[in-house]
Amino acid sequence: MTSSARDDSAGQTGPIEGAGPDPAAPGTASAGASASAVAGEPVGAPGRSGTAEPPANTVVVPADEDPVAAAGSEVIGGPPGRRALLGVSWWIPARFLALVVIVVSVLGMVRQLPCYDGAWFQPGSPQYIHACYSDIPHLFSGRGFAAGLHPYVDRIPGTSGDLQFLEYPVLTGLFMQIAAWVTPGGGTTTSQEQWFWAINAGLLTACAVVAVVAVSRTHRRRPWDALLFALAPCLLLNATVNWDLLAVALAAVALAWWAGSRPLWAGVFIGLATAAKLYPVLLLGPLLVLCWRAGKWREFRAALGGAVGAWLVVNLPIMLANWQGWSTFYVFSKHRKEDYGSFWLILMQGRGASLENLDVYIGVLMVLCCLAIAWLGVSAPRRPRLVQLAFLVVAAFVLVNKVYSPQYVLWLIPLAVLARPRWRDFLVWQACEVLYTLGIWSHLGFVTGPKQHGIGESWYHFAIVLHLAGTLYLVSVVVRDILFPDRDPVRWDGSDDPSGGVLDHAPDVFVLGTARRLQEEASYAGYAPAGPEQWLDEPPAAEPAGSTARQ
Repeated sequence: MTSSARDDSAGQTGPIEGAGPDPAAPGTASAGASASAVAGEPVGAPGRSGTAEPPANTVVVPADEDPVAAAGSEVIGGPPGRRALLGVSWWIPARFLALVVIVVSVLGMVRQLPCYDGAWFQPGSPQYIHACYSDIPHLFSGRGFAAGLHPYVDRIPGTSGDLQFLEYPVLTGLFMQIAAWVTPGGGTTTSQEQWFWAINAGLLTACAVVAVVAVSRTHRRRPWDALLFALAPCLLLNATVNWDLLAVALAAVALAWWAGSRPLWAGVFIGLATAAKLYPVLLLGPLLVLCWRAGKWREFRAALGGAVGAWLVVNLPIMLANWQGWSTFYVFSKHRKEDYGSFWLILMQGRGASLENLDVYIGVLMVLCCLAIAWLGVSAPRRPRLVQLAFLVVAAFVLVNKVYSPQYVLWLIPLAVLARPRWRDFLVWQACEVLYTLGIWSHLGFVTGPKQHGIGESWYHFAIVLHLAGTLYLVSVVVRDILFPDRDPVRWDGSDDPSGGVLDHAPDVFVLGTARRLQEEASYAGYAPAGPEQWLDEPPAAEPAGSTARQ
């Protein structure tokens, strides 16, 4: 299959310089494993294998290089032709993608009508049987918003232990409070909870729009990859289960700022995202590893400073106002036992008892995963792309965590889109996650309803295994792309790290393992004879003494 690109400014079409076969095709030789670095060039830099990076003003059309995207495009008339004028109308990629996200979000809201019309407010299992559960309406009354209480400051009536205050990070609590202020105060509690959910659903749709636009602008030459996010089945199913899309949007904006070589603003949005959900702080790990490898310490310090500063601006006022209220999220997370969605739950239910020192096991596993990812970052033949390592570290957190709620898949979707923009792999993973989402609602319907509609423990364990297997599958593909860059859909045309910002095309200054060996071999090659035949030739005979050259 031949890859082509479209000129984003003039709408013309033409081949990408150095375009080659589909990187997923069997038998494709690995350029990354044999790449070298000389004169300060990064190990495996573009051009070392004869492929030049395409012009910056070209846009990759997925239907030209992805067989699944090409087949799917038949629904709207097939792939764009060579004379198609792309990027010259009002419908630029960002606007089209925003519209798609809005349509998908509305369909997700329509899917929840059975719960909106009554299942949320009925005891037992109706909301699980209809697979339309959401935390949002229940927490309007359950966390004191209906009574006009302020999160983190006012104690929730009738609670004790770790849940005397709101158990969410501060920025998410502010998001919930704003929605509560807008919720009409008249009518029944049921109508107020319906309004609260609808207002939050609208705000979360806006977050999804921000996220998809940010993803489309992270890889400037590949804006249409963000269609994977916009059409993700799990976005439709899980967008309004909880408030996770707020953190997802902020983290996506952070990556877009970093891709634009704005490390300070990237750090600010990482800090804001961490103030909404804990997982975005993990993005600092890949930044540390890759900036270390490239010697970009000033940029990393700017990102770290921005993250710490933004997080403190949001959190410090609540810390000073009521430390116990602020710390509820962290204390509750620490004391939580094995919960739904984790392989720890399978172990616990198999043993019939909880694991002692669970946090120690999780901490050790997470540290080992991070060390392995860091080693991959500094020893891979070519420096990994930022989003590849970011996906791996967040996926590791998801896999070893003590709980996996269905909406957690939203954390990984933007990273998966940027790390492995291939429809086949993405849909395989999403299929596993959809089956898990349906599985947990069916299991909860089974255990909460008197008629036990749904699946029992064994089938639910199978759904957990599907989720784990799907995530591990995508992890393995991303690791393969790191070790063999010619298999990377983003890099095989000669690009380096379009989302890397200051890391894009930066030379390596610190490498280990395979990368160091290749770098040393490249250095030695500079002192070797020009060709192997010079090692075999006899030295030229010396001329007799006194001989002179004649004209």
